[in-house]
Amino acid sequence: MYHFFADSSQLIDEGKRIIIDGSDYNHMVNVLRMKVGEEFSVSIKDELSGNGDSFADVTDDSAAFEGVKEYRFGIESISPTELVGELRFIKESGAELPSKIYLFQGLPKADKMELIIQKAVELGAFQIVPVSMKRSVVKLDEKKAANKVKRWQAISEAAAKQSKRAFVPEISMPMTFKQAIAFCADMDVKLLPYEMAEGMEKTREIIDSVKPGQSIAIFVGPEGGFAEEEVSYAIDAGFNSITMGKRILRTETAGFTMLSWLMYKLEA
Repeated sequence: MYHFFADSSQLIDEGKRIIIDGSDYNHMVNVLRMKVGEEFSVSIKDELSGNGDSFADVTDDSAAFEGVKEYRFGIESISPTELVGELRFIKESGAELPSKIYLFQGLPKADKMELIIQKAVELGAFQIVPVSMKRSVVKLDEKKAANKVKRWQAISEAAAKQSKRAFVPEISMPMTFKQAIAFCADMDVKLLPYEMAEGMEKTREIIDSVKPGQSIAIFVGPEGGFAEEEVSYAIDAGFNSITMGKRILRTETAGFTMLSWLMYKLEA
């Protein structure tokens, strides 16, 4: 079942039909070769608040995704410029974690960020924030950063479609380490996986204490790891420095591991 995102403005006939055009039309008709009668599912981007606000604008984490729906349509007609779907049924989405998880990822080398975004979206991350850290090799000026974020946002959308997310997680513009720490000042749970941390029992206790509705920040260092002063700064800001086991994980693995643990805990 292919999944897409649409705006409420695309709904017609009191929501009984939807019009698909543009890039989604091209993908459905020319790439997927979908035909009249086939079904597809849709999440309505501005459904959450009902007034056009984005998902990120909702501040009540415990109710962040209540009532988000998945719309199932059957293709009614296909013209040279648009596709019309007829509503068949609506169901609760159920695809989102009951907490917002923010992944603060130290900028990695090459195209690792693309893989990190793709998998983090599949695992339920709410927002991904690239962070320039002391040991980050990659340095982005404003123009390069804007181009990168545009590309990364497209990857997020593709991953959200594939995993049938209720919305497309935002990829923010890169922040400095201190900006990122300030950004998550009011979050409920703040985790900093660190290779020098010890005590797996502490990690278990913290993960076990996470509750649905809490906002969660995960900081992951770049290939060279965190600088000692960054760890100290984060701990002073209320972060828990935790171990992820006896093995040293790559930067692209650490975030996936934390997200997997939290997904298991929150959905169990």
